[in-house]
Amino acid sequence: MGDYIVRGSTADGSIRAFAAITTEAVNTAQKMHKTSPVASAALGRLLTAASMMGAMLKSDDDIITLQITGDGPMGRVLAVSDNKSNIKGYVGNPLVDVPKREDGKLNVGGAIGNGYLTVIRDFGLKEPYIGKTPLVSGEIGDDLTKYFAVSEQVPSVVGLGVLVDVDYSIKAAGGFILQVMPDATDEAIDMIEKNIEGVTSVTDMIEGGFMPEDMLGFLLRGFDFKVNEKTDTNYYCNCSKERVEKALIAVGKEELEAIIMEDKKAQLTCQFCDKVYDFNEEDLKELLKECK
Repeated sequence: MGDYIVRGSTADGSIRAFAAITTEAVNTAQKMHKTSPVASAALGRLLTAASMMGAMLKSDDDIITLQITGDGPMGRVLAVSDNKSNIKGYVGNPLVDVPKREDGKLNVGGAIGNGYLTVIRDFGLKEPYIGKTPLVSGEIGDDLTKYFAVSEQVPSVVGLGVLVDVDYSIKAAGGFILQVMPDATDEAIDMIEKNIEGVTSVTDMIEGGFMPEDMLGFLLRGFDFKVNEKTDTNYYCNCSKERVEKALIAVGKEELEAIIMEDKKAQLTCQFCDKVYDFNEEDLKELLKECK
């Protein structure tokens, strides 16, 4: 069974919920970027959140980017999703290593440090919508919970988890987003809070055999709810030689001429999939003709 997301809501529409299992996608990212356990946890959580927020997008051209920038040794963590929950991402320092927390868990917050969460929603318009909030803990779930409350005025609970095996592979990854709509009753909110208290961790649920539907059933127990949609999610990079050529043209005529004069070649690596693109002198001269 591959990774997928389910979207559900209570019968009265007052609560909407998303749940995802992303183990295979996060494992692909780990192998591609050769991330340390704490970097895998950070990137995996952000990729999982991006996949569910991608499922909220309406148009085929819509793209959402989640970016965490902190002053810790991890550097930037970035994840991107389209509206089909095709996800990709990278971490600034994939080999980052920090001591574990006192409870024995990976110290994602310590590796990220203080900083900001930025959410960029690109709807294909001239200017993308950008929301930026200070990090609460750097553990990512808490930070997104705050983002939804502050930037989108939607009270939400975000749970994200990545379990790394001894060989650095990903044993389990997934998450959920619960959102309270304006017409939710106090009774419904109390029930949601009580249900959340019963969650030990996302990875405990997945390790216990829970599928996304089971997660929703657990989080929305006591409610009359339905699963409205199911979406596959995959790690997918859409880089191509053509896109890289456009990036080289975009650096400008002077910069390109300097590369031709000094290096006579260029090598660019995609940050999302580590694919290498080589350009020889002739290739660069052809691109120079296209520079304005």
